[in-house]
Amino acid sequence: MRGQEGPAWRPVEPAQPGRPGPDPAHSWSAGSAAQPVGSFTEPATSGERTRHRVGPRTAAAAACLVLGLGLIGGAVTGSWLTGDGADESAGNAFSTAGTLWHNVPVDELFPPTVQGTGAGPGGADRTWTRIAVAPDTGCAHAFDPLLHKALAPVGCRRLLRATYTDATQTYVTTVGLLFTKADPAAMSALAARFRDEHLDRRADLMPRAYHAPDTAAAVFGDKQRASWTVSVLTDAPVVAFAVSGWADGRTVDSPEPAAEAVRSGVTTAPAQAGLGNEAQGLADRIERRLRKTVGTATEKPS
Repeated sequence: MRGQEGPAWRPVEPAQPGRPGPDPAHSWSAGSAAQPVGSFTEPATSGERTRHRVGPRTAAAAACLVLGLGLIGGAVTGSWLTGDGADESAGNAFSTAGTLWHNVPVDELFPPTVQGTGAGPGGADRTWTRIAVAPDTGCAHAFDPLLHKALAPVGCRRLLRATYTDATQTYVTTVGLLFTKADPAAMSALAARFRDEHLDRRADLMPRAYHAPDTAAAVFGDKQRASWTVSVLTDAPVVAFAVSGWADGRTVDSPEPAAEAVRSGVTTAPAQAGLGNEAQGLADRIERRLRKTVGTATEKPS
């Protein structure tokens, strides 16, 4: 495994083509297959020619219909002009997020320093310094075998990882962003499975650490993992994760998921050391940066 730190990831795949246009059959201009039945008019019962009379109630109803159609049409037209439809915005954000792995410099997603205000045990502040950046790769050997299998349905487009240490260089944490090939439905299905089956809390489904020679993470391997978190996003084709351990290379017999280790009153070694806070705090802030970057990339000029 290489430990050399790189300034940015290089694109190795072409950008995804643009989304196809709307189906004409679903557009407002598509003609209706059925003709209207009935009429607002009533036939006259006398006179040489059939004449139509419009009663006051009928006229009022017609006026309401015309007004209603006008309001609806105005709202739809406004939506087209401003481009602020909720579904369209969500779709744009999801698609944009999937391209960040080759469109955004490494320092934007994994900055050299991350501030963790209130992220430590008891609300203590944390500061994390990046000590290693992994080359962008596929997902082979990045996860325990069962976690790799659980993530397989969404595919692996690119995996980005970096390793950080705390201000005292006592702890090391690898944080990662797995960019998948999935659509929103597949990401939602995977998120539901992780939630319902508690896959993010199983010690046989952990992400692996990224170590680098001549750094505080030089001996950060599988046996040194103490706490971890895995988050399947549904608003982006991304799985965010982090795994933490001691920088001195000590092994851990019973790793503990961060969700458990950060609970008050837990007396396990990872919890007492704050390693659950290290994993959860850093993963949360990298995930926030991802969402902020997506929001900036999808902003429309005023």
